[in-house]
Amino acid sequence: MRRPRRHFEILDRRRLYEGFYRFERLLLRHERFAGGWTPPLVRERLIQPDAVAVLPWDPRRDRVVLIEQFRVGAVDAPEGPWLLEAVAGIIEPGETPAQVARRELLEEAGLEAGRLEHVGAYRASPGGTSERVEVFIAEVVTPAEAGVFGRADEHEDIRTVPMATAEAFERRRRGEIVAATAVVPLLWLEAHGEALRRRWMEDHQSGAEG
Repeated sequence: MRRPRRHFEILDRRRLYEGFYRFERLLLRHERFAGGWTPPLVRERLIQPDAVAVLPWDPRRDRVVLIEQFRVGAVDAPEGPWLLEAVAGIIEPGETPAQVARRELLEEAGLEAGRLEHVGAYRASPGGTSERVEVFIAEVVTPAEAGVFGRADEHEDIRTVPMATAEAFERRRRGEIVAATAVVPLLWLEAHGEALRRRWMEDHQSGAEG
């Protein structure tokens, strides 16, 4: 069932800051569920480009590769600002989400993607940011050891963390993995991984026989 389309009005828009991200203040009003309109409301919004999150998964070894890096948004977190995440990156003009997934896997984890499974999209904090993230599972061959990757011109310092898929599920349940880029695909993989594995293995077998 389609939701009824509701209306809103932007009465004023002011740019407060522009750097890597843009920050703006809106004066707006919108229709209420019970009818009528709200009074004019002041809302602030962080403008972020749309992005991709991709979880590298080796279905034969049943292992994933997470990455660890410094995140300024978590500098006040009790556990510290080095977070376990999935590979992620911004969608540049002219790129498709799948192209971004493959590019970022190489840049951030040194991995070549085989098949990609698009598993959905999310908005992590729509109360204040414009960002939308497309989510993929990527078929990879997991490395034997961790490595350090990232673009030197962007001062990236990214460590890969290969682990058993079951360990990643457990670490998410224990609250050791909290970044949405990893939480969302891990939840999907936990629910649908066996079906995806069978499909990929059947496709591989069919290709070999053909």
